[in-house]
Amino acid sequence: MLSPPPPSDWILRWQHLLAAHCTVLDLACGAGRHLRHFAQRGHRVTGVDRNAEALAHLAHLGEVLPADLENGPWPLAQRQFAAVIVTNYLWRPRWPQLRDCLAPGGVLLYETFAHGHAAYGHPRRAEFLLQPGELLSLCAGWHIVAYEHGVLTSPGSARVVQRIAAVRPASDAADTLRPLQAE
Repeated sequence: MLSPPPPSDWILRWQHLLAAHCTVLDLACGAGRHLRHFAQRGHRVTGVDRNAEALAHLAHLGEVLPADLENGPWPLAQRQFAAVIVTNYLWRPRWPQLRDCLAPGGVLLYETFAHGHAAYGHPRRAEFLLQPGELLSLCAGWHIVAYEHGVLTSPGSARVVQRIAAVRPASDAADTLRPLQAE
């Protein structure tokens, strides 16, 4: 089996936001480049992908769940993770479940193709390309650490991406401030 490509620069740039040895979900993990990366750093990893054959090669790293995220049931009901990693994948109908599986105080690192990418290659269909500001809308009310939407170039290729590093609030309560206690 070929080695997976290296982790995304975006994921590497913001990985310091994750607590040590936390639970990490790699959604649509493919060949497992981020699953491997976080497992090697002592995190407890869970990878979900529809390709059961690829997942079989990753089972030694942690939990792997073969699941069709677009046509099957959500495989992570009632589960939450300290971090959720998503790269090069977009299926809008799963956004409510994606948001719910990130624990309060958890970190979302998301990077995928965006509007404008069709000029450079696949995917070209609008349903697979984020609209401007779409990840910001997904994370409304969360602490946005970083957000980018633009063209990335590397030798011989270019792509348009949108990416976000966001932290879900520790509490969904409207008022998270506690009164000070007199000494």
